Amino acid sequence: MATKKTILTREGFKLLEQELEELKTKKRKEIAGKIKEALAFGDLSENSEYDEAKNEQVLIETRILEIESIIKNAELIDERHVRTDHVRVGCKIKILKVDSNLEYEYRIVGSNESDPTNGKISDSSPVGSALIGKRVNEIATAKTPSGVQNYKVIGISR
Repeated sequence: MATKKTILTREGFKLLEQELEELKTKKRKEIAGKIKEALAFGDLSENSEYDEAKNEQVLIETRILEIESIIKNAELIDERHVRTDHVRVGCKIKILKVDSNLEYEYRIVGSNESDPTNGKISDSSPVGSALIGKRVNEIATAKTPSGVQNYKVIGISR
């Protein structure tokens, strides 16, 4: 079975590398210290500190494996070389919500980097997927949780 590529910008890739480094160095040491401390309390059958520390360790190790898989299967998008003839991952877009006449600016990113509050929408989100392939002055119709929304592309840049 083919492994699905994860689309990342260079910025997103660097952030994942930094998170991975922190988890492997700092967080692993912290959790090892918590486990050692909890073991000093003795009886593990009723040691909630130990159970909590082991659960935290599982979460950290799971996230490490997840990030390593994302990085291994990453397809990097270099925004400096993204064409702007139509909306694609890596583009910065300016859109107009047709019914309210409100303008928004977003960067289209892969799903791992999505952060709408910071102006990054995923290419697989309802709005992002509706916008992919659109050109300036074209209308994208997105089926969102709040209903069908129409957006006019009014600008595409890097």
